[in-house]
Amino acid sequence: MTDLFIHASSIIDSGAQIGDGSRVWHFVHICSGAKIGKKCSLGQNVFIGNKVTIGNNCKIQNNVSVYDNVTLEDDVFCGPSMVFTNVYNPRSAIERKAEYRDTLVKQGATLGANCTIVCGVTIGRYAFVGAGAVINKDVPDYALMVGVPAKQVGWMSEFGEKLDLPVTGEGLVSCPHQNITYQLKGNRLIKVAD
Repeated sequence: MTDLFIHASSIIDSGAQIGDGSRVWHFVHICSGAKIGKKCSLGQNVFIGNKVTIGNNCKIQNNVSVYDNVTLEDDVFCGPSMVFTNVYNPRSAIERKAEYRDTLVKQGATLGANCTIVCGVTIGRYAFVGAGAVINKDVPDYALMVGVPAKQVGWMSEFGEKLDLPVTGEGLVSCPHQNITYQLKGNRLIKVAD
């Protein structure tokens, strides 16, 4: 591995895969089956489970635990102290490891500080989950989600700016920061040009 930084206080179990250019900071624990891509940053006190796959260029901020059956595609941002789960109805006295539900976070999505992702959902490409939101159902590509439980309140560009479009309907808009045009068709936003 080249250009890989692992702080001396971190625990990396034998067998864990960490890509070139990644940064692993204070008190991180990465389990043996974890697969972490290139140029990732894992902040202080991050935990990565055995059955976890993390793409390239992901940023996982302080105090985040990525449990088994969670997959992050490339360019995902996990804000400080946000929460993943992998059992829908946990009980201390009942083992439910065979009931873990898969969670998929697609490319470019942002999960804000202190949000909670209830297991078994897919979060779409470049979706934006606001701080403190609770996600308990699938999130469309580019959707802006806030609240408890989270509701869609708009759309976000790949740059991370709110787009001037209704939640549903028809519309066409360009991102002022990038040469990208988006089209709204019903309840689906697509990138049409860049």
